[in-house]
Amino acid sequence: MKASTFVYPWDVNGDPEAPARIAGLGVQQVTLAAAYHSTRALTPRHPRHRIVTAEHAAVLYPTDERWEGRPLRPYPAGDWAPGDAYGEAATALADAGLDVHTWVVLAHNSRLGAEHPGTSVVNAYGDRYPWAPCIAQPATRAYLVDLAAEAAVRPGAGGTELESLGWYGLQHLHAHDKTAGVGLGDAGQYLMALCFCSTCRDGYGAQGLDADELAAAVRTALEPLWQGAPDDGSWAGVEKLLGEATAAATRAWRDDTARTLQEAAVAAVRAAAPEGFQILLHADPVTYHVGANPGVDPAHILSVADGVVVPCAGGPGLLTPFTEQGRADAVVAANLGVVSGMGGSPDTLAADAARARDLGATELRLYHAGLASDADLEAVRKGLSGL
Repeated sequence: MKASTFVYPWDVNGDPEAPARIAGLGVQQVTLAAAYHSTRALTPRHPRHRIVTAEHAAVLYPTDERWEGRPLRPYPAGDWAPGDAYGEAATALADAGLDVHTWVVLAHNSRLGAEHPGTSVVNAYGDRYPWAPCIAQPATRAYLVDLAAEAAVRPGAGGTELESLGWYGLQHLHAHDKTAGVGLGDAGQYLMALCFCSTCRDGYGAQGLDADELAAAVRTALEPLWQGAPDDGSWAGVEKLLGEATAAATRAWRDDTARTLQEAAVAAVRAAAPEGFQILLHADPVTYHVGANPGVDPAHILSVADGVVVPCAGGPGLLTPFTEQGRADAVVAANLGVVSGMGGSPDTLAADAARARDLGATELRLYHAGLASDADLEAVRKGLSGL
């Protein structure tokens, strides 16, 4: 069962022992960040530093001429990943015998939202989400499609994994985040993710909805949740809060918007990539879910991409809707956390992987070799050796 681990360039560059250490885990591949959001990351073994602060979303390689004169363009990294940080790390990892695939974060960019606020999702209260570009806006879609193609197809890469290629919502680990005071389940999160920018307002109109009336209905539906009422969760909860017809119309607009963006981005990557280049999407099998693993229709996405990377932190249940599609040639990679301090379970890796395989998973993704402690990495070595 093929396994790949996620890695940042700064885990490798400046640490000559890193490539061999990662290869020694028993993985065959690394999924190396080429475009990534802001983060503060631990580097527990690096000889030069222990903390890397990526101040904003950035590409970790030099961009090309396609961005000249365009207001929406990727930002270069600062001193946390200077020059062609991706390329330097990729070369070192490939020299250690590892296949290298790119890891590309797309519709999640706080700096883009800060400098171009009109690109952001706007909720029913008029609040902007600067971390969440609205994927319905034509200029934003063009930016995301071109970024996907450029960041995915780096020299020597055998494939890519596209993260956040869909709607993003309220969920966001922001600096000193204080948004958990009221528990929002699936229904509340969906309502808080509905965008009311001018493009989305027109989109609701095309579905027969009045955008002002919809926004008012969303605010009314959320009021009991702010007062502490339980969130019924699931799509039935959304239908209960908005009404079945209204809920279905919002979902039709959003589902179509996400599907067509995913189709365009994958097509752009294929056009830029060499023969045999693998394209996977980080995905959730519930179309109305939002975030780093945006909701997709399993049958549709497996007809578009070569496969999916599926979050399994809460168990392997999300794998089944993808494996039930009967696509023998599709990659269904179970994404397992192996950083115990971040909720991962490296000690149960062998059992978790076996369970995922029983449910039809074809590959593993391990999050994350650069962040894990030495003890976690030893557990990974033992777990993979038993597969």
